Amino acid sequence: MDAIFLSASIPKPGRQFYGTADALLIHHAVRAFLALLLGRRRIVWGGHPSITPMVHAACQSFNVNYAHAVTLYQSDEYRGLYPVENDDFPDIVYTPATADHPTNLRVMREQMLSRDDLRAAVFIGGMEGVLEEYDMFIKAHPDAGIVAVPRPGGASRQVALQRGYDENTDPFPTDFTRLFIDGLGVSPSEPRV
Repeated sequence: MDAIFLSASIPKPGRQFYGTADALLIHHAVRAFLALLLGRRRIVWGGHPSITPMVHAACQSFNVNYAHAVTLYQSDEYRGLYPVENDDFPDIVYTPATADHPTNLRVMREQMLSRDDLRAAVFIGGMEGVLEEYDMFIKAHPDAGIVAVPRPGGASRQVALQRGYDENTDPFPTDFTRLFIDGLGVSPSEPRV
């Protein structure tokens, strides 16, 4: 099954992009993404604690097999701090934490984004990590599809603008499902595995 990389988070107070994003719209966009993609493509993400519980809840809601639907990447740096929902994901890749925080994150991202089954990436909300993951993804997969969701704000809005998004020509900026159907070529009538 082809995989799609999800780069998403809700900006935290004091961090870059805080105050530029709408947490409710980020949640709504992530839920729309999961509703369309779960069981239709493998979802790969880096285990941000604001997103992992959403993935967990969606897997339960759609009754999809976690082992076949998602792959979670986590740095050992956060061992003991993972959300409790991590316990239900059988396909977790732990990357070693052997250096400082930025290096540990880079190691995790490099391993995660070097997968050869990634066909597209989706960017929603987020902080500076979304920008780093975008740069790493397009270098590793220059021909892959990219969907940067602008309306929730955060780093993904910056990526969308960089890619030529014009909000003045977007008649439905919060129709996230349509954005994912068009941008990823996945039909809601496609059966879930």
